[in-house]
Amino acid sequence: MILWLLWGYIELAIWLWYLSQAVLGLRNIPDLTSPDWDTSPADWNTLPTLSVVVPARNEAADIEACLRSLVRSLYPKLRVIAINDRSTDSSGAIMDALSREFPTRLQVLHITELPDGWLGKTHAMWLGAQQTETELILFTDGDVTFAPKALARAVSYMRSSDADHLVLFPTLTLKTFGESMMISLFQTLFIFEHRAWKAADPNSKDHIGVGAFNLVRRSAYNAIGTYESLRLAILDDMKLGERIKHAGYKQRVAYGRDLVRVRWAEGALGVIRGLTKNAFAVAGFSIPKLLFQITGMTYILLGPYLGALLALTHAKIPFVVTIALIWTQYIGMARTSDTRWWYMFTHPVAAALFIYTMLRSMFVTLARGGIEWRGTTYPLAQIRKHQ
Repeated sequence: MILWLLWGYIELAIWLWYLSQAVLGLRNIPDLTSPDWDTSPADWNTLPTLSVVVPARNEAADIEACLRSLVRSLYPKLRVIAINDRSTDSSGAIMDALSREFPTRLQVLHITELPDGWLGKTHAMWLGAQQTETELILFTDGDVTFAPKALARAVSYMRSSDADHLVLFPTLTLKTFGESMMISLFQTLFIFEHRAWKAADPNSKDHIGVGAFNLVRRSAYNAIGTYESLRLAILDDMKLGERIKHAGYKQRVAYGRDLVRVRWAEGALGVIRGLTKNAFAVAGFSIPKLLFQITGMTYILLGPYLGALLALTHAKIPFVVTIALIWTQYIGMARTSDTRWWYMFTHPVAAALFIYTMLRSMFVTLARGGIEWRGTTYPLAQIRKHQ
């Protein structure tokens, strides 16, 4: 009985600690839909020059919507660089047609071969950034869409906060039960994996980066060695944020519902495929570290449910209270995203799938001897050597 109570109250203390930190910390993250960050036409001439780098490989379904949303942005000094990274579908043709329609705003580059020692995406972003000398560079993805004032609002806040790097969290478009279930789980993991509210603290090692919206000053980007220094970084968005933060530059994060939208994956299987590429990389391709992470995730995510099921009489109480805290987080997240509160009931299933995917990532990567993504295989030995 004592061991059950000890286990239960440790679970409760962990969730209480992280949730209380999140409640206090998230209040400090600004909402860029606020009127405070709107810019009038009279202010546009004061905005710095901005280039948007959009790498795309086989994005025929989404690239037109992405580029149209960018070139129609209400931002005066804007240049969009779209990079067709060896696509085998009609992505390149779509880009070329749009560049003829918007010749003053959109430039298209075509990559036919990938140089040795590069990931396709990092090479495309590096090449795109090389084409412009604007003060600010936004790195995004080919399946992201932007509201007309998204860029102006982001730059307005970045300038006000004197930041060198700004991450604007995208609103995730959810279309199926499976992806909604998994994304809902990831939002609960947010407070454990990345304390975004600490990114602005120069005394904290916490950092952030998001592939949909990494806005950086060129001076900071050049100082960290550009994407050439991250040529084999699987988690390129987070690694960019890590390099910028650890180099002493100012990092900020912001919310802004519907300013930036992306569908992260199609269905639960799409989520699993994406995590198969990333999960082992998060552990630095270290087997002991990944197994440690899996143990921790099992304890945190499934432990309260196991305890509530197996503990006797009043020993169940701390586990039940912990589950109530988990459900409270789902309800809170549903207020600011497209997820729904009832996915709190699928938490154990989603958690089990997430833990399975972490293991799958390790076994698949080791069996292949590398990572396969978008038709290209990258040897694990080469990636580890670069890290």
